[in-house]
Order: sequence, then C-alpha cells, then structure tokens
Amino acid sequence: MSGEKDDMCDDSGTPRDYGADFLDKEVGNDWKSAKKVVELLDRLTEENMALEEQVLTVSSSGPPKVSAALSAADEARCSLEVLLQREQHVSGMLQQHLQEAELWMEDLGQTCSQVDFIERHMKYLQCLHHIEELSAAIQQCLMISSVWDAIRAVDSMAALDSGLGQSGCSHLQDFLRETLCFWHNIIKDRLSSDFEKILTQLHWPVISPSSQPLSPAASSQDVDGQLEVLVTQLLALQTSDDLVSQRASASSRGPASNQSASSSSASLCLPVQIMMLPLSRRFRFHFHGNRQTNSLNKPEWYLTQVLIWMGSNAPFMDEKIQPALEGAGSSISARVELCRGLVSLVQEKVAGDAARLLYDDVLFCHLVEEVLQFEKELRSNHSYPPALPGLLYILVEDTVLEKWLAVEKKMAVEKMDAMLSSEGAWSCQYKDISDMDELKAPDSAETFMTLLQVITDRYRALPCPAAQLRFLRLQTELVDDFRIRLTQVMKVESRCPLGVRYCAILNAVNYISTILRDWADDVFFLQLQQAAVSLGEEAVLGGLGMMEVGRLASLEGSLFDGLLALLDRLKGDMLGRLLEFLMKDTAEKAKPYCQERWLSLPSQQDQSTMSLSSSACPMMLCVRDRLLDLHQLLSLPLFQLAWQGLAERLDNFLYQEVILSNHFSDGGAAQLQFDMNRNLFPLFGHYCKRPENFFKHVKEACIVLCLAVGSAVLLKSVLKETELDTRDWEGRGDPPPESVLNEMGVYCLAPCDVLILLNLRASWPGQ
Repeated sequence: MSGEKDDMCDDSGTPRDYGADFLDKEVGNDWKSAKKVVELLDRLTEENMALEEQVLTVSSSGPPKVSAALSAADEARCSLEVLLQREQHVSGMLQQHLQEAELWMEDLGQTCSQVDFIERHMKYLQCLHHIEELSAAIQQCLMISSVWDAIRAVDSMAALDSGLGQSGCSHLQDFLRETLCFWHNIIKDRLSSDFEKILTQLHWPVISPSSQPLSPAASSQDVDGQLEVLVTQLLALQTSDDLVSQRASASSRGPASNQSASSSSASLCLPVQIMMLPLSRRFRFHFHGNRQTNSLNKPEWYLTQVLIWMGSNAPFMDEKIQPALEGAGSSISARVELCRGLVSLVQEKVAGDAARLLYDDVLFCHLVEEVLQFEKELRSNHSYPPALPGLLYILVEDTVLEKWLAVEKKMAVEKMDAMLSSEGAWSCQYKDISDMDELKAPDSAETFMTLLQVITDRYRALPCPAAQLRFLRLQTELVDDFRIRLTQVMKVESRCPLGVRYCAILNAVNYISTILRDWADDVFFLQLQQAAVSLGEEAVLGGLGMMEVGRLASLEGSLFDGLLALLDRLKGDMLGRLLEFLMKDTAEKAKPYCQERWLSLPSQQDQSTMSLSSSACPMMLCVRDRLLDLHQLLSLPLFQLAWQGLAERLDNFLYQEVILSNHFSDGGAAQLQFDMNRNLFPLFGHYCKRPENFFKHVKEACIVLCLAVGSAVLLKSVLKETELDTRDWEGRGDPPPESVLNEMGVYCLAPCDVLILLNLRASWPGQ
C-alpha cells in the first residue's frame, strides 16, 4: 500500500491523476496517433471481459459448497432425532424390565438369606459335630489308655478354638472351651498324677543341700524312661494348657502384681509347673498367714530359702529333666524354668510386703537391701538371664520408687548432719599413711562420697533408665547440699585460712571434684548421659540450652559439669583467700627488706663473702614456715596450686615494693640477686626443679640491675633509640630490642620496663 501511495504522489507529495499517467505511459507524446488508441481500447476491453469471467466463475462456484454443508447438517439432525427416539424407547423398556425384576430380586434376596442362614447353621452344626467327635475320640482314647491319641485330639480341639477366635459365635466358643478344659484337665490330672509319682520316687524336691536325693532302685532306667515319656506328653499339652490358663486369668482379674506373677507362672512349661507345686505349698505354708516365719522384718528368710531351693534342685533339673526336654525336641532350659517359677513366688510376696512397708522407713530400707542382694545372687550364681524379669521391676513402680527416693534422701541428709557435726569430721583417717594420703580427704568428705557410691551401687542394676536418672538427680542434689554446707563452715573458718579446718574444707572440695570427674568418664554414667539426652529427661537436663545438650550428646560434656563449675568456683575462692592471708603475713614480715638502703650497700669486691640480708630473714622464715604448713595441710594437687600462686604473688610484690621502689648501687644489686638466687628461690626448689621460672620479674630485674657498666650503657642507648625512633629496625638491618633482651635472658620484661630498671641503677660513668 505504501508503494501505491508513492506512485500516486509526485515528488512534492501532492496527488496526481492516475489516468493521465497511464496515457502518458501508453500513448506518449503522439496524441494524434489513432492506431495506438484503437489498440489500447481493444486491450482494455479484453482485460475487462477476462475480469468479468473471473468474477462470474467465483460467484457461481460458492453456492454449491454451502448447499452441500447445509444438506449434511440436515442429515445429522435427522439422525440425532432418530437416536433420541431409540434412546427413549430403550429407556422405557429398561424401566419396565427393572420394575418387573424388582419383585424377583426381593424373592431371590430372601432365598439367598435363607441359604446363608442354613449354611451358617450347617457349619455351626458341623463344627459342633466335630467337637463332639473329638470329645468322643478323646473319651475312647482314654478308655483304652491311648494317651498320645487323646493328646492329639486335644491339640486339634485347641487349634479349632484358635480358629474360632474371630468368630461371633460366643456360645459355641464357650462350649468348645469348656469341652477343651474338661478333657485337658482330665488328661493333665492323669499325667500329673503319674508324673508326681515318678518325682516322688526320684525324691523330688530337694529341700536343703544336706538332704541329698537317694538313688532309686534297680529299675532306675525304667523310672527315667517313664519320666521322659511323661515330660514329652506334658509338653504336648502345652498349647491347650496355655489356652486354659489364659481363660482362667481373664476371668479372675486381680491386682497388677498378682497378674504379673500368675502370668509368669502360666508361661512356665507344664512339667515345671507340676514340679513347682510342692515348693509352692511349702513357700505359702511358711511365708504366708500367721506363721512366725512370715515376718515383715525378716524378708531375708524367704529370699534366702528360695535361693537355697534353686541351688539344691539345680543338679536334679540338669540330670533328669533337661535330657527329657531335649529328647522331646524342646530348647527350654530346665534350670531357668525352675528359677522362673520360684521367682514368681517371690515376686508376689515382695510386692505385697512392699505395699505394707511404705510407712516404715527402716523396714522398707531393709526390704530394698535384701531384694537387691537377692537379685545380685540370682543373676550371678544361678545364671538367670538378664532378659527375664526378676524382682527389680517391683522397685521401679511409681509408689515404691517414690518411697525409695524419699528414704534415700532422708537418710543421706541425716548422715550428712551426723558426719559434719562429729569430732573427727575434718581429720583424715589416712594421715599416718603417706602413700594413701595424697588427697588428704577429711572423714566427712570421704564418708559422703562413700554414701553416694553406695547409692550408685544400689540403683545401678535397675532395669529402667528413667528410674536411674531420678537417682542421679538425687545424687546431684545431695552434692550441691553438701557444697552449701561446706561453704557455710568455710565462711566461719575464713578468719584463719591457714587453720586445720579451713584447709580440710578445701581438701574436701578438691576431693569431691576429683571423684566427680572420675565418674564423668565412667561407662555407667556415660550411658546414663546418653539415656538422659534420648529421653529428654528434664529433671537432669533442666535449664540446659540446645548447645549444652548437643555437647552432652557428643560426650564433650558430662552430667556433672554444673556441679564441677560450682565446686571449682568455691575452690578458687578459698585458694584466693588463703593466698591473700599468706601474702598479708609475708608483706608484714618483708617491710624491713623493702626499706633496705640499697644505695649505700658496699660493692661485692669490698666484701669477703656474701650473706643473706639481715632484713630479709623474717620474710624468708615466714615463707619457709608457710610452705611447710601448706605442704602438711593441703593435698598434693592443692599444694601445687598454692605454692605456685604464692610464688606468683611474691614475685609481683618483690618487683613492685622492693625493686621498683628503690635505687640500687652495684653492691645493692648484687646483694638483691644473692638474696633471691641463693635464699628465696631454693625455698621453692624442694617442689620443682627450676623455681626461678616462677619469679620471672624478680629474676630478670636482677639480671638487668647486675649488668656490667658497659653493657648497661649500650643497652640503655639502644632502648632510648627505640623509644625515640619508631622506624622499622629490620629495615635498618639492626636486631630488634626484644632479641637483644632475649640474648641477655630477659623474656618477660618489656623494653620500657627494662629502661625503667636501668634508670634505677645509681652507678653510671661520669657520676
């Protein structure tokens, strides 16, 4: 379009006549030539006719396609109407068919329900008939003494009872179980009677170690064979016996403890259940009712008796019953089964006694001690598997555990009061034995940690980590309580820090810290630490952030970190008070030495021999006596900290009050160095190889003060240049002043300090 517009406009952009342009192009300037006009007219006429034909062709070809589309649409509409009519017809026929079939469906549903009802009744009757057949078969087998066939029939009945477990036929189940119980009890009674006779012949049970079983007669092989057969038959009745026992326990709902004991007894294999009967009768005869042997203050009587029965009857179980069990293809341990049966008797007894002793602290503690001792012997001497429950689960029940914790805390507090108020609370029982007196722990601290160790030994075997963590929490509370008591006594004794009681308290704090650090690395407490993290025990982890809990989980920290921080703070405070007291006494004795006329002392050449300054004698004697007192009163680790702290404070005191507060002649500097190197430092030489390393300020000050005059002048000029010129010494090629001082043996003092010391020298060239 833009090109056409360009053709229709002149150069100036004004439109022009297309016809004039066309004539100019076709005719040119020859306006009088008629031939060109005729040719032009003929050509235009032909083009016009061609255009008309094209238009007619296009206009005539359009209507046939449109008409074809319209006809196709009409046909589709007609087909749709036909389909709709057919759909209406079919729908009507379907509705009519459904109405006719509905009556048939109702009749058919009733018929199917009747068939299902009859089928269920048939199955019910078949099952009932099968039960009666099994019952008749059992009766027939028992009449002809075919025990094995009767047992197999009882097993089939037990399997049928298990199959009907999900059935809603309660009456059928009751009938089946009653029938099963009936025949099971008959067979069991018969086998039990025979089994008891055989056991009697074998002199079961062995009541005491002194009553050794007599050897049976010559028919011992027959007795052993009968024993093996009876054991095998009784084991075959185990399935039905478990079902009967479950029904009996479900019908009689007793206390939780009785339920656990009865369930433990029911899970015993049937031969051992029968063997337990005479022992159970004896146990109940002696330790229940109004018998004198049934005494609440003597739980060791029945616990010891049970352990005796275990040991006395173990050989019989190993020699007689175990081969029979193995012959029957059973993997049961006869000795363990006997122990389980006897433990079930004790469980019931202990649970009852514990509930009755909740209000008697003394008898309750005695019961706990005896139970723990019984559990220890049961596991160690009788090989009772750890996976099987003993008596400890009774002690971790809520009411019993709460009582146990309360009694432990009460008795521990009473013992703390007694031990701290005793006359020998702050004396050490090993003070005369040097090899055992390294920590110098006073009796109160040692008795207290022994008390905590006994508590640990008591709860170590508990099967519940949550219960163990509660005892650990109790121990941490007791340690913190003991720390507070020590702090109170320390404040009273702080008027005389070098006294025996004050140092004994300091030893006690250090001793407790040492033991707790050892516990932190103990496997048992590490396992408790992991249990506390996994259980999220707030009683132990209370107040700890995520970072602290993470450190516990990675074993970087310990459960005693909080207590150790408090104890270390107390130890540091007490050591600080002690050292302040020592320095106050030493400073008082050192006043004459501080006021010594160091400028007027003669030079070393003017003296025949060097000797200790008379003004230093009181200070030296005080330091010596205090070191001896510390060594005698403090434990070795504390003494190391004490004399090193004293050396550090004494070093600062002498440097500030003696050296920096005076001017020194050559003789004064030599005398000071002699007093230090030959008198003060050797006092500490008994406790380390190089005591001068703990008096760095004094030692290096003596080196500077005793320099030769020439070396002192050169060093002073170097240090002054360093003070005035801040340029890089390495860039000049000269060594830095620190390296010069290091070559002289001065490492602690800074160049400015050395310059101050040089200015304290009184003798310089030209003076």
